[in-house]
Amino acid sequence: MLDLKYVLDNMDEVIKRLNTRNGDYSYLRELNNLSEERKEIIKKSEDLKNKRNEAAKLIGQLKREGKDASHIKADFKDEIQTLDEKVNALEKQMKDILLRTPNLPDLVVPLGKDDQENKEIRKWGTIREFNFPIKDHVELGEKLGILDFTRAAKITGSRFVVDKGLGARLERALINFMIDLHTSEHGYEELIPPYIVNEDSMYGTGQFPKFKEDSFKLEGFPWYLNPTAEVPTINLYRDEIMPVEMLTKKYVSYTTAFRSEAGSAGRDTKGILRQHQFNKVELIKFTKPEDSDDELEKMLKDSESVLQKLNIPYRVVLLSTGDLGFSMRKTYDIEVWLPGQNMYREIGSISNAGDYQARRANIRFRRDKNSKPEYVHTLNGSGLAVGRTLIAVLENYQNEDGTVTIPEVLRRYMGVDIIK
Repeated sequence: MLDLKYVLDNMDEVIKRLNTRNGDYSYLRELNNLSEERKEIIKKSEDLKNKRNEAAKLIGQLKREGKDASHIKADFKDEIQTLDEKVNALEKQMKDILLRTPNLPDLVVPLGKDDQENKEIRKWGTIREFNFPIKDHVELGEKLGILDFTRAAKITGSRFVVDKGLGARLERALINFMIDLHTSEHGYEELIPPYIVNEDSMYGTGQFPKFKEDSFKLEGFPWYLNPTAEVPTINLYRDEIMPVEMLTKKYVSYTTAFRSEAGSAGRDTKGILRQHQFNKVELIKFTKPEDSDDELEKMLKDSESVLQKLNIPYRVVLLSTGDLGFSMRKTYDIEVWLPGQNMYREIGSISNAGDYQARRANIRFRRDKNSKPEYVHTLNGSGLAVGRTLIAVLENYQNEDGTVTIPEVLRRYMGVDIIK
């Protein structure tokens, strides 16, 4: 959530920067009217409270002098309560406006309408040249008997898959490999948070109200299926003041994520590129404000190291304002090379939310015992989507005879050298 005072003091600049997200944020000007109305009502309430206090003093004085005080009105309770209720209603209106307003793009983010104007930062790895007709992950998975889309559709519906045999073992190996790498080499603490979250958690990270229709609600309960490990992990410290010596705090969080993919009909329906249920190994950091930019770069390198150790080509792009996520001020996408599609596809996003999520979730820290609380900065690295990493392994390591060679770093997890 944006800082109300900053928005009010810099209204034109805020609207101009937000409009680079391809929206019209002039509705924020209503905050000026609501703020002025709130000030006027607060002044009326304070005036009444002063009158009440003065009346109470006068009544006390008259009683001590043995005089009649019945003609003095000292009860302003109903009027004050009415005014306070109006203030609360105005504050709720203002908060609702801020809750549906996205984060301000960082000034270094390239201006652009969509992903076509993202800025390529670097490429890594050599794209393999195949001397035989290549297969995509769907054909490979079905011929090898490790991915079953037909039976998954029978069990549930479209956009689900059953991992079978060495396919299941490969996904499990990727999860363990990623977690072990980030904990042993990069200093992250491992988490497996709840897969079910409450509404406050969804508001805290910015999923609500914007993406409410994209979430799975549990009927009869005030709970939702987790759409990303970011939600439960960020909300570990909701409404808390974190010890300063704890920052920077780094977590690698594994969850199964669930999304309805509302509005994405017809997009990436083939295979496991865009599913309703998928596994993710995500990186989360809580930092001091002055450290967050450096920590973002470190998180990006930590995520890149997964693909480097798997020896899979990828590129890093800086998202334009038109492609930036709702809660983020700056995001790098890691796009992996998929031979079956002959193109790079997004496999992970590494983002800095600044204090946007911390304001929504009320997560703060004190620099010392005499300092006022400040909001932390939160960084969210979707790590790498496990399913898309599995696709990358299958397609980049396929052989002419239809088998798939296991990357060396995964062999100790798999117990085999080849899928056939």
